[in-house]
Amino acid sequence: MVACVALVAALAGCSTGKDAVVSSGTFDFVSPGGKTDIFYDPPETRGTIGKLSGPDLMTPGKSVSVDNFPNQVVVLNLWGQWCGPCRAEAEALEQVYEQSKDRGVAFLGINVRDPQRDKAQDFVTDFHVGYPSIYDPEMRTLLALGGKFPTSVIPTTLILDRQHRVAAVFLRSLLAQDLQPVVDRIAAEGAQ
Repeated sequence: MVACVALVAALAGCSTGKDAVVSSGTFDFVSPGGKTDIFYDPPETRGTIGKLSGPDLMTPGKSVSVDNFPNQVVVLNLWGQWCGPCRAEAEALEQVYEQSKDRGVAFLGINVRDPQRDKAQDFVTDFHVGYPSIYDPEMRTLLALGGKFPTSVIPTTLILDRQHRVAAVFLRSLLAQDLQPVVDRIAAEGAQ
């Protein structure tokens, strides 16, 4: 099992090391068959996450939560300024965010393992990231994933449908052409 996790981390980008696994022992997700793109369909079979919220990276004293985006598709991206693949995908994520936000799609970053907040803030400024991020150097907010979804590979992107059920997981750095069609499909499922 340890070998499988190490292989997925090596294939997907930056490994966060053994200390990134939630210490409570709730982490039990291993990519099935080594897949890095995982889809949960049909929608009624999708699992939910717990309450995911935390301090806003750019505004100390403010909180941000998945609950701030009711009836919206939410794209969760786990990232760190220290992670090369996170830097590589930043422009693509921003592009998809800009093209999707008017159709009920929200993006929420979760900044992990950055003990210096100012360096993570510099990443947001330098890459012109327009959506909020939770500042979570200890990865505590990821307890909301309940051990059902990956937390050990950075970057990881989860797409929640309008009921905030997990519709897709990417255990790798993304290009806009990878992400946009999936976001479009999930946004169309419950469009009013």
